[in-house]
Amino acid sequence: MLRLTAVTKRFGTRTVLNAVSLEVAAGEYVAVIGDSGIGKSTLLNVIAGLEPVDAGSVFFEEADVTRLKDDAQALLRRDKLGFVFQAFHVLAHLTVEENVALPLLLRGITDRQKARALIAAVGLQGREASPPRELSGGELQRVAIARALVGEPRLVLADEPTGNLDPDNARQVLSLLEAQVRQRGAAAILATHSEHAAAGCDRRYRLSGEGLTAL
Repeated sequence: MLRLTAVTKRFGTRTVLNAVSLEVAAGEYVAVIGDSGIGKSTLLNVIAGLEPVDAGSVFFEEADVTRLKDDAQALLRRDKLGFVFQAFHVLAHLTVEENVALPLLLRGITDRQKARALIAAVGLQGREASPPRELSGGELQRVAIARALVGEPRLVLADEPTGNLDPDNARQVLSLLEAQVRQRGAAAILATHSEHAAAGCDRRYRLSGEGLTAL
């Protein structure tokens, strides 16, 4: 499904991704572990076509993402990728249901039932009309997960989804994310600094200045 071939990314004179290669098949849940600032977010952004590469290629379902035009990359993200951002990026002026339904609305789909089903699946049934200011950090992260999954993406990219959560909320969020991904037969990449968070993944890799190493 996903194949990275010797992907290199530089910011000025600093090499952030050094000839990174990785393959992820449909149904796989893969962890990329690394310290803060090592380039995990950059790696996910490159996969999603949000950052250009300096060398190498990213193939998603045989399409070379690095060579697609901007419009084609945007359509790929809209239709086939789900992104769980580290900072949630839940929109303050929208309710829980409106935030979760947003990826569907961007496709011209109005499906309140589907959005509500995902809200229930992440344990927020009854909070559909709540504004984000009334939610805890763990609840906001669950909204972000539901939003990432509502469009049934082929690939989910989760950037430190537990980085700002207490241990109990972190365990709950990880369980929800894994269960929802596996139930839908999608693939997922979890970027994290935590070995514990990565424990439930099928394969684990460590990202460093030398590249990506299997653990």
